[in-house]
Amino acid sequence: MTFGFAPSADTSVSTPADSVSRLARMLEPAEWAEAGIPLLRNPREVVSGLHSRHRPTPSTAVVAVLDHEERLAASASFAPRAAPVDGWEFRNALLAHLRRVIPHDLRRRTPVRTAVLLYCREGDARWTEEDGAWMWGLRDACTLHGLRCGAYITLTRGGWQVLGEGRGGRRPSSETPPTALAETVADPDPSPVRGGGGAVEVLRRTAAR
Repeated sequence: MTFGFAPSADTSVSTPADSVSRLARMLEPAEWAEAGIPLLRNPREVVSGLHSRHRPTPSTAVVAVLDHEERLAASASFAPRAAPVDGWEFRNALLAHLRRVIPHDLRRRTPVRTAVLLYCREGDARWTEEDGAWMWGLRDACTLHGLRCGAYITLTRGGWQVLGEGRGGRRPSSETPPTALAETVADPDPSPVRGGGGAVEVLRRTAAR
């Protein structure tokens, strides 16, 4: 599998020691692909559902927790604070939002729920150091919350891409108007979904994705 690389958006001044520390909290595509990240059965539905639900704009992260049937259990969106790209900072932000929307599963021997991350950003689909830091942060946050680490998905002007898998599509993109949740419904069985603010809503299975 071949990946392109793009420079990081982080242009802040840092010391050599800071740079080394941040690089240690980053995963490259090859490392991510070898980490045994579970494949999404229908990534387009997951991306479309999160896009409709949270309407992300560039520099917005959407973290979602899926159950064993790939139904949405909880999700939250946020814009990370302006700071040097660092997986530790991203881990802390993801963990804080996970704790707000869903209880941890640390008492389970084996994780049954999976966290995925959709990050809307500028640029093209090529991997960046910022992506690597988000990957590291997602993996670590999942470990600390008792979740299985799932897909990392970028959303750019060119469309969406599941990094490390080579799967993607042109729609939705960072410029696509959000589709109403009702328009994505395909399953007649409703399922409860916990939103970013902690409120429980009743949405259909496909819409929840």
